[in-house]
Amino acid sequence: MGSVPLMRAMRVHAPGKPLALDEVPVPKPGAGQVLVKVLACGVCRTDLHVADGDLTDCRYPVIPGHEIVGRVEQRGKRFAAGARVGIPWLGWTCGECEYCSSGRENLCSRARFTGYHLDGGFAEYALADERFCLALPEGYGDAEAAPLLCAGLIGYRSNAMAGEGKRLGLYGFGAAAHVLAQVARTQGREVYAFTRPGDAGAQAFAKRLGAAWAGGSDELPPEALDAAILFAPVGALVPRALHAVKPGGCVVCGGIHMSDIPSFPYALLWGERRVLSVANLTRADGKAFLDLAATTPIRTEVKAYPLEHANEALADLRDGRLEGAAVLVP
Repeated sequence: MGSVPLMRAMRVHAPGKPLALDEVPVPKPGAGQVLVKVLACGVCRTDLHVADGDLTDCRYPVIPGHEIVGRVEQRGKRFAAGARVGIPWLGWTCGECEYCSSGRENLCSRARFTGYHLDGGFAEYALADERFCLALPEGYGDAEAAPLLCAGLIGYRSNAMAGEGKRLGLYGFGAAAHVLAQVARTQGREVYAFTRPGDAGAQAFAKRLGAAWAGGSDELPPEALDAAILFAPVGALVPRALHAVKPGGCVVCGGIHMSDIPSFPYALLWGERRVLSVANLTRADGKAFLDLAATTPIRTEVKAYPLEHANEALADLRDGRLEGAAVLVP
């Protein structure tokens, strides 16, 4: 019998522990699956939540990573061998429940997510249900395309929920905000960027990408906002953002996890202000945003790390040392 082919993978073995570089068998695709050679995989704040144990339904050990750009090694029916595809967070849905049957598969209670329930892209190979893989636009390198698959997609869905108001506030100017800021500017909107207080580097980065104003999250913008989107997972920012939006405006919470929201006076909510959350994405979101990315000049700022430096990439993300997005390149 021949030996089983192995691959390198960075895995979380227990919450709160550093990722370990392991050698594990290359997975074999089953019916409806494709085996993808990973070319690049973005590092998302959700990967931090998986590593830290903030998301309680995770199984360990697990390979994180859900912004996967790869080449199909073993084809299915949709994609030929050699095709470049993207593998996003949404990895499987039941297709039968009230949400799946009404265009809201992102809310499916049986959904399975890449890098959380399913092994992800912090590895040399990844498996995926080909129905949930996305065709990628030309014009983006592998590392540059990776952040589009979550930072871009969640920003896109959050932006749609924020409405069409002129003044848009972005709290937390990381991977998602730096993509959305560029999209919003092409839509003729004014972007107001909120960073950690005193983070002059992030504020300068936001202005370089076209923000009309950039300041600390403890400040009020010079103009009342039509909407605000929170990418920073800090519950205390919700009342601050409500204070910054005008009557009829909304605050969209774009993360999968957030610290507790403190109590706040009803006056901040009054005036028909709204607080909304964004949950995951749909395949329709993926196609619509990547079609947009094919025709809209989006420049993703990335810092590449070797696969075995995944812990360093996560630490840089946690500590706010990145401009744009971290990407692992096996």
